[in-house]
Amino acid sequence: MSRLRGPRRLRRLERWATATVTAAALTLTASGCVVVHGEREVLPATTPAEAAKALNRFTEAYNAADKAYDRTLDADFVVGALGAIDGARLKAGRTNHPEGNPAHIPLTLTDARFTIPQKAGWPRWFLADAKGNKGGNQRWLMVFLRYGATEEWRVAYLTLVAPGDIPEFRKDEDGLAEALPESSGELAVVPGDLSQDYATYLSNGGDTFADGPHTTGWRQLRDRAASRPGLARQYIDQPRTDGAFAPLALRTADGGALVFFTTRHYEKQTAAEGASVPTPNKDVQALTTGEVKQSLTMEFFSNEVALDPPKGAAGQQVSILARVQGLTSAQGG
Repeated sequence: MSRLRGPRRLRRLERWATATVTAAALTLTASGCVVVHGEREVLPATTPAEAAKALNRFTEAYNAADKAYDRTLDADFVVGALGAIDGARLKAGRTNHPEGNPAHIPLTLTDARFTIPQKAGWPRWFLADAKGNKGGNQRWLMVFLRYGATEEWRVAYLTLVAPGDIPEFRKDEDGLAEALPESSGELAVVPGDLSQDYATYLSNGGDTFADGPHTTGWRQLRDRAASRPGLARQYIDQPRTDGAFAPLALRTADGGALVFFTTRHYEKQTAAEGASVPTPNKDVQALTTGEVKQSLTMEFFSNEVALDPPKGAAGQQVSILARVQGLTSAQGG
């Protein structure tokens, strides 16, 4: 993934960004006047300079919230799947360590690269790809989005991906990427269907998704856990595609797309008669309502990033590159 460089490109992007704000703000309501709708203009989501500022603001807020275990400190910088996962993590941390995070290590992100698509309408969004001081040699992929020109950029998706798994994106002469709509029929799987298809696959199997740790591997782990005597495990997998949980797709150089999407998962553990569910750890307890006696039902949110090949490609299986999951709530019974 290459950085957007060059003074000519930067000037054009800055002019387009100015046009975005101007067109979105300008509405002439006098009789006979023309109304300019910025939401209908195909424009870059932002400029490289503004993308870098957004990444810095997010990192600062994320570190402040993690250090204090205070979800209010980064609430304005996260949304969607990451917002749900991060908010629950900080809530649990605050409950168990009201004085703050004793294991806090500030996140630092370097070698940041930005893939900026152009599109009409809101939300507008872009992809940041950086090297972090956590997660080994994996790259941090963060999708920033916002629903208006005056809003703060928020991270909706965050995944860690091996450098060699990040695809090359299709870009125009100005270095701008192409965002594909949820309804695009140019791919093996319509982006808007990926969340439901993945939930269905986890429950029933199938050949939509390629083998890997987040497909066949995850199903095998569940099968082994469910077969253990004395503790029954049941799973429910659901799509989540509304609002900031909607899938976002970037066209890749081969005609396919890199797609970010969200799913929600429930795991219910039920102890055999006369037994009890193993005592959950403190972080689970902090997010649990009700008394855990014979059952524990946990809710998880998961954000995935997948390679969706072009329609008609050999194989046509979707590959799940990475997945970040977090417990968001639990109920004892």
